[in-house]
Amino acid sequence: MPFSPSSTPPPLVISFSAERGKIRKVKSPMSFSKTKYELVENSGTKDGAYLVKYGDHFLMGEKDGKSDQVKAPTEMGGWRNAVQEAAASKPLFVTIYATVVVGIVASSFYVFSAIYSPSASTTQSISTSWLSSPPLSQDGVSHSGNNISQPTGKALQPGSNQLRPILDVPPSTSKMPPLESFRLTKELVGQRAKDNVIIVTFGNFAFMDFILTWVKHLADLGVSNFLVGAMDTKLLEALYWKGVPVFDMGSHMSTIDVGWGSPTFHKMGREKVLLINSILPFGYELLMCDTDMVWLKNPLPYLARYPDADILTSSDQVVPTVVDDRLADWKQAGAAYNIGIFHWRPTEAAIKLAKEWKDMLLSDDKIWDQNGFNELARKQTGPAVDDDSGIFYAFDGNLKLGILPESIFCSGHTYFVQAMYEQLRLEPYALHTTFQYGGTEGKRHRLREAMVFYDPPEYYDAPGGFLSFKPSIPKSLLLDGEHNLESHFSLINYQIKQIRSAFAIASLLNRTLVMPPLWCRLDRLWFSHPGVLEGSMTRQPFLCPLDHVFEVNVILKDLPEEEFGSAISIREYSFLNNPLLPQQVKDSWLDVQLCQEGTDDCHASSNTSRPGLLRFPRNSTEETFKTVFSSFKDVKVIQFSSMQNAFLGFTDKTREEKFRNRMKRYVGIWCCVEKHTPGHIYYDMYWDEKPGWKPAPPETPEEDHPPF
Repeated sequence: MPFSPSSTPPPLVISFSAERGKIRKVKSPMSFSKTKYELVENSGTKDGAYLVKYGDHFLMGEKDGKSDQVKAPTEMGGWRNAVQEAAASKPLFVTIYATVVVGIVASSFYVFSAIYSPSASTTQSISTSWLSSPPLSQDGVSHSGNNISQPTGKALQPGSNQLRPILDVPPSTSKMPPLESFRLTKELVGQRAKDNVIIVTFGNFAFMDFILTWVKHLADLGVSNFLVGAMDTKLLEALYWKGVPVFDMGSHMSTIDVGWGSPTFHKMGREKVLLINSILPFGYELLMCDTDMVWLKNPLPYLARYPDADILTSSDQVVPTVVDDRLADWKQAGAAYNIGIFHWRPTEAAIKLAKEWKDMLLSDDKIWDQNGFNELARKQTGPAVDDDSGIFYAFDGNLKLGILPESIFCSGHTYFVQAMYEQLRLEPYALHTTFQYGGTEGKRHRLREAMVFYDPPEYYDAPGGFLSFKPSIPKSLLLDGEHNLESHFSLINYQIKQIRSAFAIASLLNRTLVMPPLWCRLDRLWFSHPGVLEGSMTRQPFLCPLDHVFEVNVILKDLPEEEFGSAISIREYSFLNNPLLPQQVKDSWLDVQLCQEGTDDCHASSNTSRPGLLRFPRNSTEETFKTVFSSFKDVKVIQFSSMQNAFLGFTDKTREEKFRNRMKRYVGIWCCVEKHTPGHIYYDMYWDEKPGWKPAPPETPEEDHPPF
């Protein structure tokens, strides 16, 4: 392809045959082998030059063939050869080649820095993610043409913020394929399977953010052999336009959250059993997952360690049976097998169990899918298949079953309460949000606390900004004395009082409250217990999930403003440490140091003692807060050094009454006292206004009600 010294020359020119997918000839000082190459885009030249990618480098190719569709890059002999040969040529060509090489290196550095650099504006980075596609239309479909990518974060240990391309999104100009093309077939599974393994989850539109989080974690781990089953057309269309491999389950399910234990919830469980029975005859290994779990580490190498197992299942075991990464000791694992994570091989024994399980559920719609599986699998337990693997015979005596270790295939208890993996110095593979409270909102909040949930960019830069504070807890409340009801409630109530003040100030300043970490002395369960489960690794005190004390679903609910005042948004305690927090939020910060009015430099004024620091009097009124902080409306984060005696109270009594109505509903119960019915005790946001308040369960049915 000719060029003049006054034009920008291509770095090299190759000629290829698009019909045969091969390089036909090379016009360049560089050495090549005729291997595969990748067409990136049309260069815009009228004589048919095309940009071709090789590794991290871009080459200029000359079109020669009928088709514009070519795949995979040309192998390049090296930039060093080009420079050496150019140096032996005429000065003009030395100048040309030097200019080209420098230009390409500079351009590549700029492009890749903009895309991959963790120091680039986080807002810009997140804006290229799947979760920040243009807002969904009324039918829930986003017609974005951007590739899906987003910074990653490891649970409680933020990982690299490096962007990684995930999947190809359909062109915005394309049309939605007909629904029939999304049917589950052996061919579809075969297209996605790798090493004969397919990973599957499913859900309805209400769980789309969970599904995207599930997909994102697998993609970040380099795992692509997955499929998502859509139980409604709205989800199917939305996932298709985001480039997620999806199939139609033909369920015609409601698009709303159905709630745990509801008839529709049980219907979803039956869909799982039908799905397993549909896929196993295809001959592929199936890793079936619930959408309320995330993968923290690629599980496939672990599962491959046990090729003789027909089924590997997770469990609700909370007492450790092993202290390393071996399969759980089946003789000690008395808890239910949890079907939220389990791996099936297409063996005769597994297919037989799947069919009996399906027949059982279809014959009686009152049987819960997990209970049905446990009933069948536990018809026989043992003996061990061998001395070492941990696999044992179950079901009909022919099925070989293994229980995934509770420490690294974590339940909501072994992860969030016990931190079992941490204590045993193991790396967790999975996190399943079981053993939690507050419904779907509680699950979502827990994943956010662990920094493993992916939210759209606006979640990290809310209108009005954020309010946070450093909780102040005396050592005696945390560590002194016995861990009992009195010490637990003393610790919780001390924190509740500070959080109540923080909610009030957040309401006054119209800011989103970043909840503090919450410390507990006693566990919360559905049944009576001595404080912590015997044999578990729960340490006292422990950092407990917010839903152990607060009703997360109520906090996030739209309560009528005429009765409860304005809503107060919250964020999880780890929010300000999340690597997805935009730089512009991190850079816009005001520290507020509470002080005694009248002391040096302590006045109800917006004058800062130094940039980014405001000394502010304790026991300030509603008017004082509004007046002083009106000067800081544009500051993204206001962080108080403490909430002890920060707020004197509301002047507007109507507003105060609505606020109190809201706060009283924000706390839940502790459960449960042994040998007492009922055994639960209600938390009270205004416990300090009741002289002699003590933690005790209701004595009569009339007393068994929340404190409102």
